Formats: sequence, C-alpha cells, structure tokens
Amino acid sequence: MSTEQPATANVGNQDEITPYSEGQQDASHNPNKDVYGPHWGEVRSEGDYIYFGNERYLRSDLAQAFGGMMNPGLAPPQKTEYANPAPLGLSGFALTTFVLSLINCGARGVHIPNILVGLAYFYGGAAQLLAGFFELILGNTFGGVALCSYGGFWMSWASIQVPAFGIIAAYDGHAQELEFAVGLFLLAWAIFTFFMMIMTLKSTLAFFSIFFFLTLTFLLLGIGSISAREGVTKAGGVFGLLSAFAAWYNAYAGIANPQNSYLVVKALPLPDLEDRWRGKEKTSQA
Repeated sequence: MSTEQPATANVGNQDEITPYSEGQQDASHNPNKDVYGPHWGEVRSEGDYIYFGNERYLRSDLAQAFGGMMNPGLAPPQKTEYANPAPLGLSGFALTTFVLSLINCGARGVHIPNILVGLAYFYGGAAQLLAGFFELILGNTFGGVALCSYGGFWMSWASIQVPAFGIIAAYDGHAQELEFAVGLFLLAWAIFTFFMMIMTLKSTLAFFSIFFFLTLTFLLLGIGSISAREGVTKAGGVFGLLSAFAAWYNAYAGIANPQNSYLVVKALPLPDLEDRWRGKEKTSQA
C-alpha cells in the first residue's frame, strides 16, 4: 500500500492531510498521528471513515466493494489489472438457484428438476467454479471458498440426477432411504452455509442476506426431504428465491458503475457490533 499520497476520499471542508514518506512512518514523526493512530497498518473506523494504515476511505465506498467483490471483511477495493470475477460466480449461483427454487415451489405444476441439469453443470457449476478459482488467484479467500464450494454443490446435485452416475439407481426399491440421504446431503450444506454466513456479519445487508436466506433454504429443503412434507419444501423454495435475488443484487453491484449505468446501487452496511459492544463496556465502567 502506497505511503506517498494518502487517500482523502471527499473529506469536504476538513483540513488537508499532509502526506509523509516511508522514513516518517514512526508515530512520533507522523504529522497525521492524531488522524491515523499510533500503529502503522492499523485498521480502524471513525464515523463515516475507515482507516487502513495511513489511507482513509469512506465507509460507503468500502461497503460498495463487499458484495460485488465477494469480500466479507473490511478491505479497500481490489486494484488489479484483472476484471472482477465475483459477478460471474454470483450470477451463475443466482440463476441456477432461481430456477430450482421455482420448481421446489411447484410453479406451473413443474416438479421434475431435470431441466436444470445443464444449467447446474455449466453455469451454476463450471462458471461459478472458474470464478472461484480467479478469486483465489486475486487473494480473496472467502470469495474463492464460497464460489468454488457452491459451484461444486451444483455439479454434485446435477450428478445425482444423471442416470449414468447410478446414484438414484442405487436406491432402487428404497425410495424413503433416498429421500433421507438427500435430506442429509442438504443439511450438511446448511451447516457449511451457516458458517459462511457468520463471516458476513461485518459486510452489507445484501451480502449477508445471500447466506442467511441460503442457510434457511438448505435447512428447510433438508427437513422437507426427510419428513416428506411438501409444505416445508415449498417454504425452502421461497427462501431460495430470496437468496437468488440477493445474489443478483450483489452481482449487479459488482458490475454497475457511473460509467456504464444510470442506476448504481447503494450498499447498506450492517451495524458495527464491536463499536456497540465497546460503547456498552465504557458505559458500564463509567
């Protein structure tokens, strides 16, 4: 991160921040020590601003980068020569989830999901998996793990539907056992998604919503499969639709900018629970 020119990020009428060289990084020689704090490389927040070492960013600018770049934590926007792969992965996830969720809801009387096999292999699967690989190359561990994992989910789900794999045939004459097995498969994904959701609590409402609704989707579909209750499966389909729309929203946020769109969505950061906890501690100590 450059120390030559700290970012002022539209500071309005505030005094201009004086740049300083690498040789002045010690807090005692830093003319901006009251602004940037005593520790070089420190990440902290003050009001509408987030500080990364000696660089300042508007909280709203950083929030814009959360969902659209599959970044669940405080980090400045990525600056690379490569395009952002996250919208591709999010779009593949969203469209595939949307179609399956409609089927789970019983839309227009459709109950056989095999129309989704090609989509699950190539868009929700391969395209999302590829986007995840590029996220890992760019150094985004969360984005890479999420996109590669859900790409793998769709490819494994499609394999269950393909007769050549013999998965359904292995349960011939044991339909109830098959439903139990599918339920366990889905519940395992609910557990994984819940852990991923926890890691989005410092992000935005839209980004958190993807994993929140998806956790409920897997949970309800798993319970519906084990209990053979169609109403529970339909409820899972409804939450799947909500997760798909949240993913599309984040994909749009990662693509749209003032140069290519008249409509640039605004991110809504989740409340900073750490600041609130510190405030309660100070109040109790006082």
